Formats: sequence, structure tokens, C-alpha cells
Amino acid sequence: MRLTGVCLVPVLGLAVSGAEAQLTREEVLDGADARIEQHRKTDALVRVVDEEGRPVPDARVLIEQTNHEFLFGCNIFGWAQPTPEDSARYRDQFAALLNYATLPFYWWGYEAEEGKPGYESTEAVAKWCQDHGVTTKGHPLVWNYEAPKWLPDDTKRILELSDERVKACVSRFRGRVDRWDVVNEATDPWRFDNLLTTAWKDYGRVEYTKHAFETARAAGPSATLLINDYRHDQAYVDLCSELVDDAGKPLYDAIGIQSHMHGGVMPPDAVWQVCERFAQLGAPLHWTETTILSGPRGGNGWLPTTPEGEAAQADAVETFYTVIFSHPATAALTWWDFSDRSAWQGAAAGLLREDLSPKPAYDRLMKLIKGKWWTKLDTRTGDDGSASFRGFRGTYRLTVRKDGREATAEAVLKKDGPNEVRVTLK
Repeated sequence: MRLTGVCLVPVLGLAVSGAEAQLTREEVLDGADARIEQHRKTDALVRVVDEEGRPVPDARVLIEQTNHEFLFGCNIFGWAQPTPEDSARYRDQFAALLNYATLPFYWWGYEAEEGKPGYESTEAVAKWCQDHGVTTKGHPLVWNYEAPKWLPDDTKRILELSDERVKACVSRFRGRVDRWDVVNEATDPWRFDNLLTTAWKDYGRVEYTKHAFETARAAGPSATLLINDYRHDQAYVDLCSELVDDAGKPLYDAIGIQSHMHGGVMPPDAVWQVCERFAQLGAPLHWTETTILSGPRGGNGWLPTTPEGEAAQADAVETFYTVIFSHPATAALTWWDFSDRSAWQGAAAGLLREDLSPKPAYDRLMKLIKGKWWTKLDTRTGDDGSASFRGFRGTYRLTVRKDGREATAEAVLKKDGPNEVRVTLK
């Protein structure tokens, strides 16, 4: 990984300093809890009144968080397991921990036969996600890693077909899939040799990337659009700074940062430095593909998970998630893959083992996401009928009880508030 120093990046017509906050490992970790308290939680107020609008003092108020605003995710490529029992086990453990899922849209596999994309299977997964409070993202719309075998040897027609696919996917799944990795790995697309690469060369790397975003935006005006890359260096920053419209506004809504750590875990200060580098562009950061292994590499490939590897993976996962969650610019963190079954490169990359039993990393994340970083309170209203609290941003269920009466309400805690909920106790 190549890390750079100081630069000037033009964003929205301004010169933005590329200097990054140089924190030590100890500074990053020691300040994490305080940053999480500052950036991930907010103050809120519950007002309890009777039917006449009068304050109800000394009412019991149960405050239970139901979802995070922050997106804790994973690809959900293993949603359909070989048996119904395994499918249920995979899905139940996914929904118990995570609120964000990446769905596959790789063109060469998604539409292996021209005119026959895999819409039906995607709709089933997307519906399940929606029913279980899991936000979805499609990945990717445009990537030249491999070309569909049926593509014509005509670059103009290839670009037309790509546009048609982008429009069809974004419009068809509107309301079910409203987040998209629009272009994947555009910083250096020339390392792949196929018809899609030829078409990109004819159109221009930056020009076609911008065109893909414009096409996706037209199909999904309110969708969240991401640029996504494995690069962490200045070249990716430069690409992001070029992806603007005529008024200088970024064409993307968030910046995707991959972090496949097959070769070793990034130290906390390096993770922080990457966040600082891309935060200067002014868009939310999504760590889109995170891999930390629990098994070693052998002579001919990756070896299965080991107890020692799982213990080290759990420690590294806790540290990595804590650093990411503590940075104010981040909005999502996606793991890759959920289980060791069919994990990328055959590595022991999952939060679950081959038999779908949870590894220590899964349990550690459960203690963080649904424990340490989760708000559940039991309080009472004061003389003015109000109860104040501070909680993690997200959705809540409120239950108010007094003298045999009960009322419930839903609430959403947001960064900018007002975060005040009125509950009528009848």
C-alpha cells in the first residue's frame, strides 16, 4: 500500500489541503471511545402527556434501540445455501448482527445469456432484506474485470448495452435497492484485457466513469451512488476529485474504500490515515469490502481456519471496527465474506466457519454492535413529564407505562435533531 503526504485537491472549485492528521496507534485507540461518544450518539427528549396534553410525571419509559443509523454490513452472496436448514441458519445469523447487505450484480455472471439477467433471484434476496430491516446495495454496475461472453466486438454497442443495463438495474429495483457501487476500480482499469476494457479505452477512463454516474443518476434520482476502489493512494483521490459535474458538484454520494487484508492487517494509525485522506473530499466514506483472515496461507493457497487464527482475527476485527466507527467521516463498514463457504480466494475470511457456526469475530462484533454500541434504557419522567437521554443514532421503540396504562411510539435519532418525541398516555 502506498500512502502519500501533502497535496492540493480541487473539490467544488476549492483547493483542499491534503494534509492528514498523523496520529499514533496509541492516540487512535485511546481516543476511540470518546470519538464514538461524540460522533455516533445524540441527545434526545421524550415528553409524556395525557389526553388533555398535560405532563405525566413519574411515568416509566423503556427506550430500546431497534437499528443503527450506521451501516454494518456484509455481502450476502451465500443467502441461498444448499439446504433449507443451512439457508435459514445463514440468514438468521446475518440479520441478528447486520443491517446492510451487498447484492451481486457482476455483469458477466448476472447476465450470462444476453437478455436474461438474474432479476428474479435478486428480487427474492432484496425482499428478504427489506422484511428483516436490512438495507441493500448493488455491486457493481460497471466493472471491466470480465466481459460477458456474448458481447459484440463493437465498442459503441458495448457502451450502449452497458448504459441499458445500468438504467434497467437501478430503475427496476428502486425502493428495494437504492445504493449502488456504480463504477468499480476505475483508478487502474487497464490491468484487465477484454472487450469492456477496449470500450473504456475508446471512451476514456474518467469520461466513461462520469458517464456511468450520470446514467445511474438519471435512473435513480434519489439513489445513493458510490465510486469504489481498492486503491488508498493519491491516484484514487485524484480520480474522485475529477468526478464532478459542470458546477463542480461530485457525481457520487459516497466514496467506497476496499480493505481486503489477506496479506496482513492494517495498523490502526494507517486505517485512520486513509480515513483522513478521503474525508477531505467531503463525502461520507464507506469501507465496502473488508477481509481479515482466521487461517494461514499454505504453499498452494489458503489453509482452513485455526483456533489461533480465529483468536487473532477477533482481536483485529474489534480494533478495526472501533477505529472505523470512531471516525466522523465514515458511514458504513461491509465485511467480505459472511462465511468461509465459497469465500473469496478460498481463504478463511468468514465471520462464520464452513459449518456456519460463528467464529469469535462474530461474537465479538455482536458484543460491539448490539451491546457496547447499542442503547437500551429504563428511566422515568420528571415533574415536567419529560425524560432525557443520550443514545446511538438510529431507530427506537419507546414504551411508556404508568398506573396500568401503556403507550408505545417509534423514534429516529438523527445527528441534527430535533430528536424530541411526544407520547400520549391514555
